[in-house]
Amino acid sequence: MKTSTEIDSAAKLVGEEKAIELIAKAGFDGWDFSMFTMCRYDWANGTVCTTNHPLSGKDYLSFARKLKQIGLDNGIVCNQSHAPFPTSNADIRSYLKRAIECTAEAGGEICIIHPDNNKSPEENAQMYNDLLPFAKTCGVKIATENMWNWDGEKDESSFAACASSKSFCDHVDIVNDPFLVACLDIGHAEMRGSGDGVVNMIRALGNRLEALHIHDNDRWHDSHQIPFSMDIDFSAAVNALRDIGYTGWFTLEASTFLSAYTSENAFEGVKRLAESARRLADMFEKK
Repeated sequence: MKTSTEIDSAAKLVGEEKAIELIAKAGFDGWDFSMFTMCRYDWANGTVCTTNHPLSGKDYLSFARKLKQIGLDNGIVCNQSHAPFPTSNADIRSYLKRAIECTAEAGGEICIIHPDNNKSPEENAQMYNDLLPFAKTCGVKIATENMWNWDGEKDESSFAACASSKSFCDHVDIVNDPFLVACLDIGHAEMRGSGDGVVNMIRALGNRLEALHIHDNDRWHDSHQIPFSMDIDFSAAVNALRDIGYTGWFTLEASTFLSAYTSENAFEGVKRLAESARRLADMFEKK
């Protein structure tokens, strides 16, 4: 079982180039190409702005190639990526093909593209079907992901696209294309109010499941913390993954964890993430 982690949280401390070096040094097999710097979404106003980041400029493919080479020079590969979101915004959607291009250029096999939280499988299928011909020319699969909304009155998450096993399976099945697969966010699956439970979702998805976002929480909030630090039963999750014959990567998305670190001690945090990922992989490989 190969392990990887998202690079966004480490890049906030040391930049993408150094983040990939640290991820390799820590013992990961790969890196998940976070592309949230491609544009900036203002959640308060619902508007999108360009940035001065290389992914936002005309030389975005050169930057993706540069990151790929840094990974290869350090013995690791890009296994998957994450496109900008929310896809409910038309300006965000205008960056999705760019994200797929960058995934291919970096060597990734899967690009996670969120569904629109509040649309049906049929409505989200329109977006995925529009993107799939381009994704195929790039040799990149698209993965949809289980989402959540928040109910302020109940103080818990509420239903969103792919939050239940049925909705998730319906999103994949209605498109019915091997280039659209599932990325199960383990933390989202366990959130009170919306999640269907990680074990239930793994078993329901079966061979639709080709990617993971792994992180821990209190089974209430979307904490994105390091595995084994909070309340999710990873033993049950790993057993379910083994039972369905999961063949993808174990990819961490514990993106909040490194916020407690600085540029000076970032490697210490990345090393702890790698150790948690290796522990999960060892659990999976144990007979």
